[in-house]
Amino acid sequence: MCYKNGKDLLPETLLKELQKYVQGELIYIPKNEGRKAWGESNGTRRAIRERNLEIYNKYKEGIKPTKLSNEYSLSEDSIRKIIFKMNKENLNKVFK
Repeated sequence: MCYKNGKDLLPETLLKELQKYVQGELIYIPKNEGRKAWGESNGTRRAIRERNLEIYNKYKEGIKPTKLSNEYSLSEDSIRKIIFKMNKENLNKVFK
């Protein structure tokens, strides 16, 4: 990435205001466009959400975390975290 000189781009008043905070260093100014959250562009976020809901529903049907752990190749700790989180989300919906 190449940099541009602030003197060439910015109004003098803005340049002086920026110099109060940073002088002689490179700074990155992000794009103004809204950025998508992790996994939204390629569908990963949705796929994981669907998997977690599936795990939670199977748990509610009586399948033990140990079996779910083997089925989904996740640790029992991860399975318990998913169940806890999904249960919490469902409770929040009920009490709103």
